[in-house]
Amino acid sequence: MRRLLYLCAILLAVVGCASPSPFADDASIAAVSYRDPGTSSLTLYTMVNNRTGAGGHSALLINASEQVIFDPAGSFYADIVPERNDVLFGITPGIERAYRSAHARSTHHVVSQTVQVTAAQAEIAYQLALTAGPVPGAMCAQSISSLLRKVPGFEPINTTYYPVKLQEQFETIPGVQTEKLVEEDEPDLNAALKKANAKLNTAPSPN
Repeated sequence: MRRLLYLCAILLAVVGCASPSPFADDASIAAVSYRDPGTSSLTLYTMVNNRTGAGGHSALLINASEQVIFDPAGSFYADIVPERNDVLFGITPGIERAYRSAHARSTHHVVSQTVQVTAAQAEIAYQLALTAGPVPGAMCAQSISSLLRKVPGFEPINTTYYPVKLQEQFETIPGVQTEKLVEEDEPDLNAALKKANAKLNTAPSPN
């Protein structure tokens, strides 16, 4: 009980110190809307500490009527990527690579788990993501696991606060394809995000 109260106190402190979540306007979102031509799919990203094996963050790529990343309480930003309530819009293949690369560094690697779904399943996940945020700090895995449980076929996913535990559950889904991105960039996440933003700003095309 004491541990639970301690956890709640930490979460309340995080919420109290959180800065306002970005809220892109409709025109900015519409201008970058992108739908990957491939099959509808969900991809769970898990950022894993290379030293301890603990999960640092969870995010969910949703390829539905448009492709977005639900990045609850995430740190990623880019000038060309509108964000509204923890949803990143205009996720082309180039921006998707930049997202993963910014998180993969000497201290962390990124596990990507992709599962093909029906268009209806993807659209449900997409609509749920649009209304799920903004998410308080330290609640990324909890918010994604709660979202997945509401998608038909994903009901067995248990709600969890731990990214690696969510990753382990996702791995049991039939047909899941797993990749791991390892890079040896400098450990500072803020520096990696600034580098990724600068690269996207100068690229001729984000595709």
